[in-house]
Amino acid sequence: MISTVSIFEMQLIINCDHKDPHTILGMHEVLHDGKDVVSFRTFMPGAREVYVIDKADEEKIYKAEKIHEDGFFEAVIEDRNQWFKYLLKIIYWDGTEKITEDIYSFAPTLGDYDRYLFGAGNHYDIYNKLGANLCNVDGVDGVSFAVWAPNAKSVSVIGSFNYWDGRATQMRILGNSGIWEIFIPGAVEYDRYKFRVKDSSGKTVDKSDPYGFYMEKRPQNASIVYDLGVYHWNDAKWIKHREKSDSYREAMNIYEVHLGSWMRNVEEDNRPLTYKELADKLTSYVKSMGYTHIELLPVAEHPFDGSWGYQVTGYYSPTSRYGEPDEFRYFVDSCHQKGIGVIMDWVPGHFPKDANGLARFDGTALYEHEDPRKGEHKEWGTYVFNYGRKEVSNFLIANVLFWIREYHIDGIRVDAVASMLYLDYYRKAGEWVPNQYGGRENLEAVEFLKHMNSVVKGAFPGILTFAEESTEWPNVTKDPDKNGLGFTFKWNMGWMNDFLKYMKLDPIYRSYHHNDMTFGITYAYSENFVLVLSHDEVVHMKGSMIGKMPGDEWQKFANLRAAYGFMYMYPGKKLLFMGNDIGQYSEWSEERSIDWHILENERNAGLNLYLQDLFKLYKKEPALWERDTYPEGFEWIECDDAANSILAFTRYSSKREELMVAVCNFTPQTIIGYNIGVPYEGYYKEVLNSDDEKYGGSGMINKKAVKSKNEPCNRCGHRITINLAPLSTAIFTLTPNSRGKLFARLKDSKVE
Repeated sequence: MISTVSIFEMQLIINCDHKDPHTILGMHEVLHDGKDVVSFRTFMPGAREVYVIDKADEEKIYKAEKIHEDGFFEAVIEDRNQWFKYLLKIIYWDGTEKITEDIYSFAPTLGDYDRYLFGAGNHYDIYNKLGANLCNVDGVDGVSFAVWAPNAKSVSVIGSFNYWDGRATQMRILGNSGIWEIFIPGAVEYDRYKFRVKDSSGKTVDKSDPYGFYMEKRPQNASIVYDLGVYHWNDAKWIKHREKSDSYREAMNIYEVHLGSWMRNVEEDNRPLTYKELADKLTSYVKSMGYTHIELLPVAEHPFDGSWGYQVTGYYSPTSRYGEPDEFRYFVDSCHQKGIGVIMDWVPGHFPKDANGLARFDGTALYEHEDPRKGEHKEWGTYVFNYGRKEVSNFLIANVLFWIREYHIDGIRVDAVASMLYLDYYRKAGEWVPNQYGGRENLEAVEFLKHMNSVVKGAFPGILTFAEESTEWPNVTKDPDKNGLGFTFKWNMGWMNDFLKYMKLDPIYRSYHHNDMTFGITYAYSENFVLVLSHDEVVHMKGSMIGKMPGDEWQKFANLRAAYGFMYMYPGKKLLFMGNDIGQYSEWSEERSIDWHILENERNAGLNLYLQDLFKLYKKEPALWERDTYPEGFEWIECDDAANSILAFTRYSSKREELMVAVCNFTPQTIIGYNIGVPYEGYYKEVLNSDDEKYGGSGMINKKAVKSKNEPCNRCGHRITINLAPLSTAIFTLTPNSRGKLFARLKDSKVE
């Protein structure tokens, strides 16, 4: 049969090797036998017959002839010389019929400007163009599919709408952008799909959508078409408050949570709670305790539970383990309506080698580096993002904006920042490549982080970015225009290591390590810090928080209460991992719930009650958070009494009279009549003592307000005499009357 298409082009289509099948398939105006005609072509291996129906006159029907046994059909319509709108009638081999639009009759859904911005790395809502997006084209409902795979020989969409057969849905590449695109009419929400990529070597691999909004529940890994335009938010009041907030001068008490193991339904095969169940139970607990924020271990889709979410395969998809994307929105919405912020762990440092994920996406090192000395973390068995490639940095930055815009996330905590900053991170000599200046700094990663923080903060005032950065890299929380990385806060890993090292010691040895508790203040204002006792400290044989404490059971709980008291009085925002606040004995495991039943024990319940009162005091008193980032907010009273392992200091708000005094005794000895300096004269009232009987302590508290004496003591001009309970933190404040008198004197003397 004489055809209007060459055998070569036809064979490319049949073998799924054509880079632009739209130029062959569909309807085209051609010259045939010296005459202008219209030629229609389609490749449908499952079809027995195909007909072209004129939309303007449905009585005009043209039968397409099968010109290749594999299912290539053509209709040369000699009575027409111009393209016209049409439908296809398809009769399959099983006798079923279908009337549908032709997928090869639609123009590209990405414009030239979209492709230009993506290539430049500045298309910050690229997820509305790449991936699977429900849309209407020329009055026809369907889904636009697009994927970046510049080195692929061909790409097809396979899914529940085409029997997972990519031969009938071959995509076209758009110019030199590397983007493959196709609009599939009739595809609907909840259709499952993948991209079938014939890579640069000719090998075919099925890939999950890098921009997919929803994925099948593990171990399945198909992407799912999802409409993000339906959910109605009810958190406008929270968002307005967030935009005007000053996080540096506000209380921040973060509860770090792994959703799958926070609480489980023991009556239903010990299953994790759903997003909707967590929206009720988790938020109620967080509110009752007095936390201000929840920080979620990664909720982006990941295949392996044991990775805790840190090996991501679906950067744009909330994990389906706990429900649908809109149900995760419901969870965030519920948090906001209860006044709770939501921070999400974000993992731009590496990604796993799973065949369905980003790894070697088009057969080449597309998202990663080709050179394993730059592109692999052998320690973790993962790939490293190529931050210098514009499309890769665009993928990541748009991802942060996606979570903020589409899920109202209040902040991100960037995992393993040190692994990004250093080219020799966990690499031996010869296993890494120096930068252009011969150094170990990853200059591309540095610029990426600066760019990301600048864009996020410029687009969304009040959004928080946290760096888990464990080295002495300078200016992590300084603005990029001041040679900083631009993060809002940095996890204080140095403080955490020294603090835990000290608290794990038998009190008899603490006097020799006093510096572990005092050294941190020398750099406390070099960055904007968060004090963290995170999940990393209660896994991998490190022991639980209560398990780290020395002594018998009573002493363990006393130590932990005193430690928390010191932490919440010390400068910096706060973070505790779930289970730390109930005194869980066992290490955390993602396979089971935290041990809620231990709250039936008197000591565990006492610890939990103590933290509720400590958190309430923390949130109430501006002195404990208003000047976290200013040296004027802290002053040592006693930091030299190593022999007694006693520490005392003052915290100030912007109003000097709104001060808090903390006195910590890290030995099991009771001290009656201990003299401690205070900054101003007046009555000092003990507002919280970790040794209170209701918390499980011995009851050695200071019941009455203590009047100061005009006698120098420590670094102060006045002193008070108090009793120090064993292994305790006592917190004092000026009584209201003495505050008022002090304020009047300060005003008269013009002291601010």
